[in-house]
Amino acid sequence: MQKAHGTSVISYLPAGAKVAAAHALCPAALALSACAPAAASPPAAAPPPAAQAEGAAPSSGQGAPAGFDIAAARVVDLTHPITPGMPLFPGNKPYALETLSTVEKDAYYSNRFAMDEHAGTHVDAPAHFRVGAATVEQMTPDQLVGAAAVVDVTAKVAASPDYQLTADDLRGWEARHGALGARHIVLVRTGWGARWSDPAKYLNQDAKGVMHFPGVSVEASRYLRERGVRGLGIDTLSTDPGPSETFEQHKTFLGDGGYHIENLANLEQLPEAGAVVVVAPLPLGRGSGAPARVLALVPAGSGAAAK
Repeated sequence: MQKAHGTSVISYLPAGAKVAAAHALCPAALALSACAPAAASPPAAAPPPAAQAEGAAPSSGQGAPAGFDIAAARVVDLTHPITPGMPLFPGNKPYALETLSTVEKDAYYSNRFAMDEHAGTHVDAPAHFRVGAATVEQMTPDQLVGAAAVVDVTAKVAASPDYQLTADDLRGWEARHGALGARHIVLVRTGWGARWSDPAKYLNQDAKGVMHFPGVSVEASRYLRERGVRGLGIDTLSTDPGPSETFEQHKTFLGDGGYHIENLANLEQLPEAGAVVVVAPLPLGRGSGAPARVLALVPAGSGAAAK
């Protein structure tokens, strides 16, 4: 298994911005050295020949945005709010909230909540489909921050709701932006997130109860793991396409040490390359996954949904 290289948001910044960013991102009690990037990663694989033939000007192969100014970056929330009526995978229980105290009666407001690990915008840990693999609290922070590689397949999904991301889709992204690598978090933009407010349309079940929504192919999953990519996100209920009953994509990607982010929001607000993603799941002990707040930092001047 290829181990993801240590990284942080700081590692994507030019030298002149690192000190200011470290102060902004690290707690005051920590020394700046705690926020310093790990030792330099080995160079990523060379961009595919198509990129060179087309005269593309790819990045370093890790998607590091040039001249990233964190102070001017636009922050995009890729998280759906957690509500009782949000779409759920069949069999999951709705989010429930119990009020424990109120300001009027107790001088402070507090609640108790209950929900499944794999509901709302959430992370699938490797342990979700492999015995003995890392549970969510064991996932290291360097795996949860990376350069966003947004692969747009909205047109293909419009033609077929059961569309599966292919290795050729990934090669097309590489032809425009450079080789994918261990510091990337790949986000599949299908356009399905627009259905979130209507659970029936989001699950898109036919007369037999079979769901129809896009996902990721096993072939594409293997390609990403060969590139060292650990994080894979999508704006649908699952990275496996809706009709799947055996979850082969989950078994392939999670079983090889990767993790998923499902039910992402607002991917249409991100450029294909140049943003930095921060994935923050609740560190549940022995958790197979957890609800997560997912944020993207988009460099100033980057157009939304740039292609």
